[in-house]
Amino acid sequence: MSGDDRQSEEDRQKELAREHKERQAKRAAATTAKARRNTFIGAAVAVVVVAGGIFAATTLVDNEPDEASAQASPSASASTPATPETPTPTRTGPVTCTYKRDKSVPNKFVGLPPKKPNLKLKKMTIELNRGTVVVDLMTNEAPCAVNSLNFLSRKKFYNDMKCHRLVTPEVSGVHMLQCGDPLAKADGKNPTDGQGTAGYVYGDENFEIPVGKGVVFMTQPGDAAGQNNSQFAISLSNENMQIGSGYSVVGMVSEGMEMLEGLATSPKDLIVNEADITGDGGTTAPRKPVIIKRITFS
Repeated sequence: MSGDDRQSEEDRQKELAREHKERQAKRAAATTAKARRNTFIGAAVAVVVVAGGIFAATTLVDNEPDEASAQASPSASASTPATPETPTPTRTGPVTCTYKRDKSVPNKFVGLPPKKPNLKLKKMTIELNRGTVVVDLMTNEAPCAVNSLNFLSRKKFYNDMKCHRLVTPEVSGVHMLQCGDPLAKADGKNPTDGQGTAGYVYGDENFEIPVGKGVVFMTQPGDAAGQNNSQFAISLSNENMQIGSGYSVVGMVSEGMEMLEGLATSPKDLIVNEADITGDGGTTAPRKPVIIKRITFS
């Protein structure tokens, strides 16, 4: 290769690097606004909004790793779960929950939860085909969300359900496992994965806690309020703290975190669906299925 050819190639590489850096900078600048626009349910809500307020599992950034966004994350370490600086005040007095029937999205309706929640529930145990997860519940702070999850578990709604979305920072800029769509195929191809619900919605509560490592929270369409349903997510690292708070938190993982972190150690463990990244429908699924055998409360 001549000197001119080498110089031309070097110039081309520099130009490509510059363009790559500019794309990263644009994604980093857009992350905050896009995080609030996107949903943690799927990729059909412009999670994030497709017609009819569809529940889908969208991501926050493009398919290409977002180094600038990761470096700007409030927490560079994923070693410890995030906890609020000031605990949410314990709820006092009688509690009444309101659940509204919602037929606007694909659903599997098994009834409405009772209006009076059981405030004595302390733990939620999620038995997966890959291991067991124990969640210490914040029942006093999120009684209606816990009540809904408990109701659905007693109806065996979650039994043998595939978790439809597993994403890592390298793929989407966030790190989480998302479950609760009763109609999901979890194959990384089905465009409607992340849209299914239990056919009702309910209000927000306990949403001041950032979704750091180990936080279990309810998901709903982007730019939505009071649209919580059957879908929930488990934050697998503090990388997610970049999106702040705003999602109803039901508890913190106390057992099984190491197993959850091992579900995807690289993009090779995922069936990456680019429609998940763009919000056009479908979700990135675990290559080795993650299936809920059952959920119990105590």
